[in-house]
Amino acid sequence: MENKHLENLIPNGLDHLSRAQRERLAYIEFRLYFLGEARRQDLIQRFGIAPAVATRDFAQYRDTFPENINFDSKTKRYVLGDGFTAAFRHASERVLTALSQGFGEGGSSMGALLACELPLTLNNPSIDILAPVTRAIYNKKAVRMEYKSFTSGATVREIIPFALVNDGLRWHVRAYDRKSSEFRDFVLTRMLATTSVDNSPIESHELPGADIQWNRIVELDLVPHPNQEHSQIIEGDYGMIAGVLRINVRAATAGYVLRHWLVDCSPDHRLKGNEYRLWLRNHLALYNVSSAVFAPGYEAPL
Repeated sequence: MENKHLENLIPNGLDHLSRAQRERLAYIEFRLYFLGEARRQDLIQRFGIAPAVATRDFAQYRDTFPENINFDSKTKRYVLGDGFTAAFRHASERVLTALSQGFGEGGSSMGALLACELPLTLNNPSIDILAPVTRAIYNKKAVRMEYKSFTSGATVREIIPFALVNDGLRWHVRAYDRKSSEFRDFVLTRMLATTSVDNSPIESHELPGADIQWNRIVELDLVPHPNQEHSQIIEGDYGMIAGVLRINVRAATAGYVLRHWLVDCSPDHRLKGNEYRLWLRNHLALYNVSSAVFAPGYEAPL
């Protein structure tokens, strides 16, 4: 996670500063807000700046948001002010990523800021396989790959990738497949070799706009599973309003989302087990959704 993600809006009084300085001020606030303290050395290590620059940054933050920050002369550190109100926007998902995994890449990278135990990732894709795919997505190019699947075994395919998809368990790429003449998901760890194809024109029917399942948005109504007790706790866990969590997802990924969250998609909520905390109340929303095959308990209407 990079600091620029913490700064989605420019707070009043900082619009005259450079983007780099605003990012440093956002980092000061990040540490104050979530760790309770910030030091000049934190800024120096994170951004590779001179001590004098770090001193000016702290002075700028104190001048602009005096209620947010105090200086503890005993410990020689800045601490959270009694009247603190966040000036920058801090998205919870990005904050948790920063706290658990740190900031940056390469020589300026910083490790986790708090002790955190994350789920094991069992199947990371090879970077050498991934890089040609991401370059092709960014530059709108084709990719030639060797691919292994359960149904076809090892094949050579040419695809037009346009998006990465994480289903909660593994990474896919959404692409037009020239071998089958349709849009499909390809698992990155099943790619044995990838090569960018620079001299192959992309036709209009191969572009994302032609992917019906990708562009179709389905509305899913998730409710506490009728077989579970303490429905009010479940409502609180998922931030439901009036007992319903309503989400909009792409048809191409809906089944992955429902599988990841263990949502019972059977019409009669028949799946047993404490793991099924949620039920898809409007199961007919999955009609003609290609990814519905991955949704727990889903059966296509006759």
